[in-house]
Amino acid sequence: MSDETTPICSAKGCRTAAVWVLAWNNPKLHTPERRKTWIACDEHRESLSQFLGVRGFLKDVVPLAEWEATESTEGSGGTGGAGGTGGAGGRP
Repeated sequence: MSDETTPICSAKGCRTAAVWVLAWNNPKLHTPERRKTWIACDEHRESLSQFLGVRGFLKDVVPLAEWEATESTEGSGGTGGAGGTGGAGGRP
């Protein structure tokens, strides 16, 4: 995998390859079935999960490979968005 296609952790300033998907939604903005995503390296998985969890946004944490396999079978295609995430703009 080249650097251009390697998903990078959503933690601010981190350039490490992501291995986790943190699926979340803000119930004030999103329908219950909607899932936004942040991706995380091993080092930042816990801190990003806590950031989303204390707000009641975190819905699931799964390995990136598992998420991509599920997404490709459902036809949705990966995590999408900037840097491979759906919510990277507001990351901590």
